[in-house]
Amino acid sequence: MSPRSAQDYGPDEDLALIVALARAAGAKAQVLRRAGLTTEFKSDRTPVSSADLAVDALLKGELMAARPDYGWLSEETVDDPDRLKRRRVFVVDPIDGTRAFIKDKPWWVVSIGVVENGRPVAAAVFAPDLDESFEALSGKGARLNGAVIQASRTDRIEDCGMLADAQMLRHPAWPEPWPEMRIASRNSIAYRLCAVASGTYDATLALSSKSEWDLAAADLIATEAGCVVTDHQGQGIAYNRVVPTTRSLVCAGPALHELILRRVKPIQLPN
Repeated sequence: MSPRSAQDYGPDEDLALIVALARAAGAKAQVLRRAGLTTEFKSDRTPVSSADLAVDALLKGELMAARPDYGWLSEETVDDPDRLKRRRVFVVDPIDGTRAFIKDKPWWVVSIGVVENGRPVAAAVFAPDLDESFEALSGKGARLNGAVIQASRTDRIEDCGMLADAQMLRHPAWPEPWPEMRIASRNSIAYRLCAVASGTYDATLALSSKSEWDLAAADLIATEAGCVVTDHQGQGIAYNRVVPTTRSLVCAGPALHELILRRVKPIQLPN
């Protein structure tokens, strides 16, 4: 019997695979943290722990064994341009929120997305310390621990729950000061998107470059929960690109998203 190709697997089969492996990877990371971590810093001064690398190896080994003709893009693996030729691609962050993970804070996740034709079609984001498992299929809605989730319908910036850098929002250079909001921060970009998807917060905003592995899975979860996910110019985010980054991020329900865009669209950011 010949091996099955990407076209032979349905997104639901991929979802079952990545949800199970996200949980397994999260459990492994917790075990490794309890045993003791070694940490180094990359050229951009972001930390990478021994658990990041071990979880990456686990996920790559298991996922590519199960789907050998899929492409692979991960924060902790040297990029292989062969992924650009593949019909489907795993886009993975083995531990998103490494700083929180190292400090024994709960705001870190294992993020796995399956991308096809530039968009995620299946997504799993697991927060092990919180036992929160987010998942989504394109066109089928999003769930948290099996229950359907929906973004908030907040239509005012005032008093909204905003996940963003407080110093950025309070910077005196803004032409119009931001109104009072309930501002909070989470190390994991993927978790921020999922928190907006579940209605725990109303929006998240970042005016700095983000990588595809930060976003791919959580983008689908947020979109399926009713959020609009774009860059600060209102452009949707495409995945499995030659350069796998986007320069900014805005995620909120439709009404609030539009209000945020009005404030941030004039900002000129580096390409």
